[in-house]
Amino acid sequence: MEATPAVVGINRTQDASIAVARGRGDMACLQKERVTRRKHHWGRIGDLPNLYLPSFRELREPVDLVVECYSSDSEFENLVAYHDELGRALRFRGAPRVVRVSHHLAHVYSAFPPSPFDRAAVMVLDAQGSPVHDMAEPFPGAPDAAPDLLEVASFYACERGAPGRVRCLAKQLWDGDWDHPVGLGCFYYLLTRMIFPAGEGNEGKVMGLAPFGRPDALGLPDLVVDEHRVLIPDAWREVFSERERFLFPAERGASIQESADLAAAGQAAFESALLRVVGWLSEQAAQADLCFAGGAALNCSANGRLLREGPFRSVFIPPSPHDGGTAVGCALYGMIACLGVPSDFRWSNDFLGPRPDSAGTAAAVADLGDDLVAERPDDLVAALVDLLERGAVVGLHHGRSESGPRALGDRSIIADARHPAMQDFINGQVKGREWFRPLAPIVLHDAAPRIFEIDRPAPFMQFAADVREEHRARLPAITHVDGTARLQTVDPENTPFLHALLRGFEERTGCPVLLNTSLNGPGDPLTETPADSLACLRATAMHALALPPFLVRKRDEPPRPAR
Repeated sequence: MEATPAVVGINRTQDASIAVARGRGDMACLQKERVTRRKHHWGRIGDLPNLYLPSFRELREPVDLVVECYSSDSEFENLVAYHDELGRALRFRGAPRVVRVSHHLAHVYSAFPPSPFDRAAVMVLDAQGSPVHDMAEPFPGAPDAAPDLLEVASFYACERGAPGRVRCLAKQLWDGDWDHPVGLGCFYYLLTRMIFPAGEGNEGKVMGLAPFGRPDALGLPDLVVDEHRVLIPDAWREVFSERERFLFPAERGASIQESADLAAAGQAAFESALLRVVGWLSEQAAQADLCFAGGAALNCSANGRLLREGPFRSVFIPPSPHDGGTAVGCALYGMIACLGVPSDFRWSNDFLGPRPDSAGTAAAVADLGDDLVAERPDDLVAALVDLLERGAVVGLHHGRSESGPRALGDRSIIADARHPAMQDFINGQVKGREWFRPLAPIVLHDAAPRIFEIDRPAPFMQFAADVREEHRARLPAITHVDGTARLQTVDPENTPFLHALLRGFEERTGCPVLLNTSLNGPGDPLTETPADSLACLRATAMHALALPPFLVRKRDEPPRPAR
């Protein structure tokens, strides 16, 4: 009997991750941060034997091929040591075979093959990818490009199953000089560091802050768009040199106006340039649909405009468009381009984490200690609806974890979106984050068009849409100051437990919407194991945690937000 082909994909850079593709349809993925509990954790020697293998049973079967990707960071210098580690840690069929793919091409394979399209334009935007000398693809102008230039934007026309199915139309390249940055990814990175300089991954804060500002207050110009290239005017570079002026104040009550004005100006400039770039791509690729990947694809406000105002009929953004998703891209590249096996994997849901161990859940619940108490309700959904209706904040931990950065129901914190004090309570006492940060709604898929300005499924929280005027006052906890929300539509096929919970809540209250945010405490990544989620329950003001079939409560329940 012929063995099922298996490919391991590894992202060695920021948001380090590993994926395993088996056969035509099976996919699993794990981000390093979920194991180490350190957000955006970079790849390092030792990850495979010490972190991934103990946590990821999918790696213990024989594999045919490993495909890895790097970016322009120094991890590439450890190539020999990484390959020695692969040979020791994994079971290969035959001699170890390792292929390297460049950064933006890994993003392409994470977006187009798992998309619903047979052909599409593909756009990759991030701060910096691979240097020219490491690129695994031909592109226009390649023979004349200096070998050390870095990709910051790449554009493609793709067709499923066709010869030359991934065709690069253009790249924007950059010399890496931060005194002269180019591209939308570099622009938003610098914008973020001006307002929130500490740590990685603060781009979402800028998006949340922008609606509090005035886009024209600072008199800053639009970005310069020349076909697919985006240039940053001198006026913006001068602002980026004012290191202290725009810092978001640490203390609540201080004026946020200058910080908010810069965020608003930057968000507006980003959105305007993005729409012009996709206009160029639409003409060049001559395709009706678009796939969008890279860190810039996490900008939900811009994505909403792209959906509403852009030239493409449909837009697919994978649930893990950032570097963490490139491990999936590597695995699919290996299966399709190297082994010649077509892939039937479609990113219809994002529950790609390690398969759960029911014995581990039972053991965690059996060893709770005196501060928590476990129940096993006859109807867990009804018990959760009771808690939510009475103002409790409840964690959900079940099934395989989400591979991307959005909580989509398997590692989520759920609450009543109608509660006027719920946003402040969760931001302040559960998440430990800035007061202005918006919280997202989940909504029954068939009710979404009635409540939000959206005409299609949005299962991955990738698009901001207007909350319809007549529903804003009723849903204060998920309606941002500009009237938008980053929604997730919920269907019974991909999210059955979450759908049952929403349906039960609607039957009880008449409201098909709940608040959903990621199951993690201040500064932490999403939880992975039952122990992680129980620790989050203990460390925050959450009231209960669902670990199906169990419901875990605090023996001394914290106060609930006052109505």
